[in-house]
Amino acid sequence: MKKALSVLALSTMLVGSLAACGEKTVEYTDGTYEAAAQGNNGEVKVKVTVADSKIATVEVVDHAETAGIFEQANDVVPAAIVEKQTTEVDTVTGATNTSKAIIEATKEALKGATK
Repeated sequence: MKKALSVLALSTMLVGSLAACGEKTVEYTDGTYEAAAQGNNGEVKVKVTVADSKIATVEVVDHAETAGIFEQANDVVPAAIVEKQTTEVDTVTGATNTSKAIIEATKEALKGATK
């Protein structure tokens, strides 16, 4: 029984340490950064605010995307970027290109903020 518990504990620690290896912490310089990326109907411009070295907000400030489709992406993608502290987030089905534009514009904005 002790051997089984030891193996289980060791396995759990190994899995936890491997999961941590995939994570990388990026620190950013505080400030507001803007950039744009190509959407379906033109550029999608974002404003990214960094506070305490972390992504605080991602806001689309200008776009020409289709009504209804834009909102699907805008309601999900910026919040996911802030929550996960990365631009490696999923796109929204039915609003893939708009999602990608928000993600790419955010990546570009964050280039200026990377320490």
